[in-house]
Amino acid sequence: MGVQHISRAVLKLSGESLRGEENQGLDWSVLDYLAKEIQIAIQHNVEIALVVGGGNIWRGAEAEREGMDRATADYAGMLATVINSMAMQDALERVGLDTRTQSAIEIKAVAESYVRRRAIRHLEKGRIVIFAAGTGNPYMTTDTTAALRSIEIGADILLMSKNKVDGVYDADPILKPDATKFQEVQYIDLLNRRLEVMDSTALSLCMENQLPIRVFDIFTPGSLSRVLSGEKVGTLITGDSE
Repeated sequence: MGVQHISRAVLKLSGESLRGEENQGLDWSVLDYLAKEIQIAIQHNVEIALVVGGGNIWRGAEAEREGMDRATADYAGMLATVINSMAMQDALERVGLDTRTQSAIEIKAVAESYVRRRAIRHLEKGRIVIFAAGTGNPYMTTDTTAALRSIEIGADILLMSKNKVDGVYDADPILKPDATKFQEVQYIDLLNRRLEVMDSTALSLCMENQLPIRVFDIFTPGSLSRVLSGEKVGTLITGDSE
């Protein structure tokens, strides 16, 4: 069955994708590209919210392996997502898009605090909303944030942009070039196959609330617009049987 009409969507961007060809940090040409893709995409009259990862700046799991307290490492990772969100907001505003960043950690000098009803109102007014600082809790990924915020604000779909991967495959297509791509797949199949599209907590949230997920490569020019206009780009994950 799939998604019939999209009026509100959450776009998840990985932190790694923001570093482009750099070893770490931000590639400003990538931010400029993403802002222009979103600028074109909103012409489909779709309300768009973003969740941005922080892996280009900080990896909590790596810090934990070095002996850092896990909760402290995760809070540092949340701050990394705030940096990325601020940079993304600036890029969007430079192409003329009214944007608001809401942080799950109170940080009034640079972002609004996350308030669900306020976020929805911003979207209704045509603003882009960026959800920063994850869920505000350690041990939770930005994938889980994207799933949670999508459900909270009543999004029609969660768009998972993968870095140089254009959908869901039965194996890692970078390591295994002959891997088979799925056009559509069910939540339970991903869990059973242990395919690493997103973490299991996020996937379970989507499954329990019947939130469709579209996995695609935003770095294919025009792909975001094609997804929002209803084209079958990448892989659709739902609870629907074939």
